[in-house]
Amino acid sequence: MSVEIALRAARVRYGPLEALHGLDLALPAGTVTVLLGRNGSGRSTALRALAGTVPLSGGRVEWRGADVTRVPAHVRARRGLCFVPDLRAVHATLTVAENLDLAAPGRQDDALAAYPELARLLGHRAATLSGGERRMLALARAVCSAARVVLVDEPSLGLSATVASRTYELLAALAGPPARAAVVLAEQRVPAGLPPGSLAYELRRGSLADAREIT
Repeated sequence: MSVEIALRAARVRYGPLEALHGLDLALPAGTVTVLLGRNGSGRSTALRALAGTVPLSGGRVEWRGADVTRVPAHVRARRGLCFVPDLRAVHATLTVAENLDLAAPGRQDDALAAYPELARLLGHRAATLSGGERRMLALARAVCSAARVVLVDEPSLGLSATVASRTYELLAALAGPPARAAVVLAEQRVPAGLPPGSLAYELRRGSLADAREIT
């Protein structure tokens, strides 16, 4: 498996506290990787470091072998990285239709095929949506982005079991042909339904504690 994006001896500090302690993660193209851990384990920080929304205090981020540590988040996004954080993942003052047009221009039909629940809400401002509806809107950006790297923090947050199951199928499909994206999810436990060959990395206190293949 070819490595798409990686953290190399990555360190992140929030004031006096170090959240990542020299973390090494190699994330393959064409694979779903799950970062597991309790709150405070560093899994969300690892996604943010990959996305460029938090700076490293040490180490580096490599994308296809090139050092992108100092490349800003918006430039990484233009190059094909899609990051869906757990909070504040949509533009609250814009309508659902405007959010979709901004995130995936010309692909609104694809977004509504993935999440038909949004069709009746196209004219509503995102601020008026329920938590689950906002989550679907944010996730629609990921599944329609044609990104090379897709990072999602807590994909099923606020979703019903049925919509969550559909979401994992949609995200897993991004790692398959033809896209072959590197899909990285931050979770507290391994979700059901991921394809065989998916990877699970367990983080504890900002360090890698375990790695295994999901069969």
